[in-house]
Amino acid sequence: MIKRIPYYWRMIATAFSFSVFGMGGITLRILIFPLLNVFIWRVPTRIYCSRLLIRYSFRAFIEMMRILRVLTYDTQGLERLQRTGLLILANHPTLIDTVFLMAFVKQADCIVKNSLWQNPFTCGPIRAAGYICNQNDPDLLKNCESALARGSNLLIFPEGTRTPRTGQLNFKRGAANIAIRYCRDVTPVVIQCTPATLSKREKWWQIPASTPHFTLHVGQDIVVKSSSMQATNEILATRRLTLDLQHYFSERLA
Repeated sequence: MIKRIPYYWRMIATAFSFSVFGMGGITLRILIFPLLNVFIWRVPTRIYCSRLLIRYSFRAFIEMMRILRVLTYDTQGLERLQRTGLLILANHPTLIDTVFLMAFVKQADCIVKNSLWQNPFTCGPIRAAGYICNQNDPDLLKNCESALARGSNLLIFPEGTRTPRTGQLNFKRGAANIAIRYCRDVTPVVIQCTPATLSKREKWWQIPASTPHFTLHVGQDIVVKSSSMQATNEILATRRLTLDLQHYFSERLA
């Protein structure tokens, strides 16, 4: 029974962490962001401040979970994320990958599922930060290019959803399409979590027997130009780059 005490503590601390996250989202929506609307009239400045606030809030949230021993983590190559106008692609093993990335990336922008736009806990920060919604938007690619041109760092999970417990990656072509169409190099971030937790179709209370450890490895930029050099058209180039990216991540996760 004594040996199970750390396990029960982590379950309580995990429940507390998710409660803090939800309440924090509502607080930002009801109190903080309305104040920004009142005192900051220029939309670009307001978006900048909103993203800065989200970044520091996520950073504090991660540190809180580390102090509570919900998780541990380390980073490699983080200095490569200190640039601007990056197209950052990452695998998606857990529910909190977005939180990790946005905690360490300056002026992060991302493509958000429509369900999160409607979620009362997340819609406030998402709308205030001017993130890109993926719901039937014919200008989605142009919005992504505009974000990169403004110097924002665009975060995309090429899988479109969390990786299944089997670990099999299945990249969609959207991210590669952006890279090819606008000739943008890719900054890859390989995320690993051992033991696995918060994966697809897994509830928050299904915590592992030991404390999960997260590793974020930021790799050297993948030069898109060379990946598509021999392709005869944009469709083939996108298909080829998608396979190259999937192989890159699979190889490093193996």
